Amino acid sequence: MAQQAGLDEVTTGVLALVVTELATNLTKHTDGGELLVRRLGMGNQSGIEILSLDKGPGIRDIGRSLGDGFSTAGSPGTGLGAVQRASSSFDIYSQPGKGTAVVARILTSPLDGSQENAQLVGVVHQAKHGETLCGDDWLVQSFADGWLCAVVDGLGHGLVAAEAATPIMESMRTAHGRRTPMQLIEDAHYAARATRGAALAVAVVDGPKRLLRFAGIGNISGVIIDNDRRRHLVSYNGIVGHRYATLNEFTYPWSKGALLILHSDGIGTQWDLSAYPGLHTRDPSLVAGVLFRDFTRHRDDSTLVVVRDS
Repeated sequence: MAQQAGLDEVTTGVLALVVTELATNLTKHTDGGELLVRRLGMGNQSGIEILSLDKGPGIRDIGRSLGDGFSTAGSPGTGLGAVQRASSSFDIYSQPGKGTAVVARILTSPLDGSQENAQLVGVVHQAKHGETLCGDDWLVQSFADGWLCAVVDGLGHGLVAAEAATPIMESMRTAHGRRTPMQLIEDAHYAARATRGAALAVAVVDGPKRLLRFAGIGNISGVIIDNDRRRHLVSYNGIVGHRYATLNEFTYPWSKGALLILHSDGIGTQWDLSAYPGLHTRDPSLVAGVLFRDFTRHRDDSTLVVVRDS
């Protein structure tokens, strides 16, 4: 993955250090956990994101844990501090007794403005256990005065589901000019006619008007988190590529700092961010990671996308 992302030998060594330290923390301090690794593409920039998730004892004093010499396992205590220093960007969220989530990114060059904007997107995208392909897909795409976010869940899982999701995402990536969520779903419906079909949700943010427009078919869950307020986005029954009886577009107010969360039904819907004090203000990848850790159903592909407007 490092080679595919264009990391040189030195930067690849830094990545190896970060992965090793985070994996070591999981084995030392928890009964289990997982590292999710994904390649990042940020215009002319690229890199690797590592997301460490566990349900261990948590960290009571994060500030001390990031300082060299602090350890609860008899080690030199350089792990998290070394990860933070080595990373292009780093964030951590922990609750005593409930676990810890850490995100670290290793990029091809120092952060600039375009990378900072890209990091306002957090993603967990995992195939069902035992499958090599994920039948879900996702897209976040910016344009002059706004951006769009879409999540698609091909019926079933694995290869046949991916074959349904791929033409839908391609139709949105190649759409010309500004398109509404309804237009994008209608285009996707045409593109997916030869497949088994999929669930699809599309949100488009109009920056100057501070509005989010949304349309969805099938069981993709959509939520806007704005401070303590939670708005559920409305989707209709049906299958994109086959049949749906109704398609309407809904408009919601959108403010700076709000979170948009879209996820497939591989993630349970009973989550509540108020159970995680302060999490909504942290790196979107931590939000995605914690919700995946605590609410993944394990029996299906899972995709969860979190976007915070810059």
